[in-house]
This record gives sequence, C-alpha cells and structure tokens, in this order.
Amino acid sequence: MSKRRSRGDGGLHWDDKRQRWIATASLGYDPSGKRIVKRASGMTKTAAKTKLKEVLRDYEDGLAIAPTGYTVKDAVTDWLVYGLNGRDAATVKTNTILCDTHVIPALGARKLRDLSADDVDKWLAGKSKVLSTRSLEAVRSCLNRAVRRAMARDKVKRNVVELCSVPAGRPGRPSKSLTLKQADAVLVAAEDSPIYAYVVVSLLTGGRTEEMRPLRWDHVDLDGDVTVVPEIPPHLAVWRSVRSSGDTKTKKSRRTLALPGRAIDALKIQRERQGWQRVAAGDKWQETGLVFTSAVGTELDAANVRREFRKVLAGAAQMPGIEIDPHEWTTRETRTSFVSILSDRGIPLEEISRLVGHSSTAVTEEVYRKQIRPVIQTGATAMDGIFGTPPPPKR
Repeated sequence: MSKRRSRGDGGLHWDDKRQRWIATASLGYDPSGKRIVKRASGMTKTAAKTKLKEVLRDYEDGLAIAPTGYTVKDAVTDWLVYGLNGRDAATVKTNTILCDTHVIPALGARKLRDLSADDVDKWLAGKSKVLSTRSLEAVRSCLNRAVRRAMARDKVKRNVVELCSVPAGRPGRPSKSLTLKQADAVLVAAEDSPIYAYVVVSLLTGGRTEEMRPLRWDHVDLDGDVTVVPEIPPHLAVWRSVRSSGDTKTKKSRRTLALPGRAIDALKIQRERQGWQRVAAGDKWQETGLVFTSAVGTELDAANVRREFRKVLAGAAQMPGIEIDPHEWTTRETRTSFVSILSDRGIPLEEISRLVGHSSTAVTEEVYRKQIRPVIQTGATAMDGIFGTPPPPKR
C-alpha cells in the first residue's frame, strides 16, 4: 500500500488540455488569507516534479520567479519604458533604435530565464561583423541594463550579460580634418549659405555642434570693452548645449572665447540677416534669442545643419585644387579641423585643450590624436636659435 502524502506536499495530475503533467504544492497563506500555490509542468511526471523542486527552492531563497513566458523582448521593452525616466528624449530615441534594430530581432523571442552567456557571446560575435566596437559596446550596454533591471525585480536569477565581453568590431569611421587650403575654400563657399555664420564661428572657435545651435545673442559680445584693464575683446560665452539639462558636456566645457575678426564680421552679417528674416516671417516668427535660427526663428535641427554643411562642401569641391567628398563629412569635423589647424601652427596642446573645453590634455590627445602634430618641435627650435645650425660634416 502506497504511503499517503503529507499535507502541503502538493499533488500531481495530468492536464488533458495542455497534454502535460502538473505538479502543485501548497505553501500556506499570504497576508490577505489567499492560499499560496506553486505549480510546475512537464511532459513526464519526473520532469514536472523536478521543475516544482526548482520553483520551491527559488521561493525559499526569496526569489519571485517571473512568468515562464517572460522574454528578453519583455525585459528590454520594460527597461525602455520605465528604466530611462528622466533621460533626454534623444537618449531614449537612440537606445530604442539600438534595441529595435539589434537586440530584439536577434534575442527577443528567447525566454529570459533561458538566456545563456553562450547566447550572448554568439550574438555579439555576429554583430561584430557589421558594427564598430563602440556600437557593440552600446548594444551590449542596452541588453545588460535591461537584464539587470529584470534581475532587480526578481524576473531572473542572474545577469548573464555581465559575463560576456565585447569583441573587436569593424573599424569605425575615422574623424577627418580640413587642411588650411580646404578650410579657406569652405569659408568662401559658405558666404551665400544660410548657415554662413554657423560655419565660420564653428570652424574658427572649435565649438561643438551641440554648443553652437543653442548659442544666444546675450552670450555674444561683438564690441568688447577697451576701457578696462586688461581690455575685453569681442567674445562669445559657451555656457549652454542642447542637452536636456541645458548644461555643457563638462564643467570645463564652459568657456569664454575671444572672437577672430572674420567671426565677428560673420556674426554681424547674421544679425542683419536675422532681422530681415524676422520681417519676412511676420506673425510666424518665434522670438527665441538664438543666434542661429531657421527662417521663423526656431532652433536649427542637427540634420538640417548637416545637410546645408554638405552643400557648402559641394561648393568648395568645385574650386580648383580642392578635393572633398561632401557625403564623407559631418559638421562635427569643423571642430577637428580647428584642432588640426592650430596644431599645425605650433599652438601648444595645453592651449588647444583649453580652447576646445576638454577636461585635460589627455582627452584632447586621445580624441584628436590624428589631428595633433606628432613631433614636438619647441625644444629643437629653441636649441637651433641658441646654438645655430652647423654645416654638414666633411667626409
């Protein structure tokens, strides 16, 4: 005669509808008086009992296991909806595109509790053939944060993504810089462009595109003050950016820059053009106080600036001796060009770092390594001046 099960040991029965064995266990009552019942299923009695033991072990460990149908897609979607609260809209959009393009199509259907480190390794290896290393780091970060959030909410026991390193991806598009001759051609070609002043100020001050677009007239002084000592030259204050907080990238990115004469003239032309635009727009004009605006006074869109900049480059490419493929350039490369031109003229790295608002010279050298003059000539130049250059030895 078989031994009768003790109370709480649960039961085992066949479910005709699901065609599976169902193992159950009663674990008492919750604070509201509702019975706590844990279930597990399997194609055989043994499989159902084994899964029930895992569920009970997790329960004893204090882990509330997610529904068996909870997938990687569910985890990623939850993170995008609830895990990015307070982030800039552009940040949310970027992460959503990365997840929708690279994470969900490849791993979304996988049950989160079944996701293994091998799955993630194979996924990253496949993506390394089409993405740069930096993009690989970004998509892995999205998945990692999504699974970490799910783990914090007891949807899964551990985060296997943290066990996987990022492989080397395809080489990213290297940044470029204009030569002095090319830069001069671009300035000439920009004269009839609606973003003439934007191009001139960006190229001659090294401002980030995210700093130039929100630049306000009350942060620009085109006259300076010669009555004080030391005198104050015409300048602009880089205090804002398009970030959600309105702050610049770092504290050291806040800087006040003297304006070259060509930039002063371009900004005076911009102020006059903007006045005519205000008249032409009439009631449609939106007063924002911005230096660089659309035809109705609103802030310039990054894509529109890039499109107009490439038109300027196309004009420069028509000039004799100027070889530029407009489609290979972006507006941020006015900044690398600024660094390159200064470096070619022997401006010290420390001074360039201050001008572009980097936290240290190490950042300048790392980001713009190809634009920085590789040979330090100061000592050699000084010694030649002191001792002179001897004639070549007689043979």
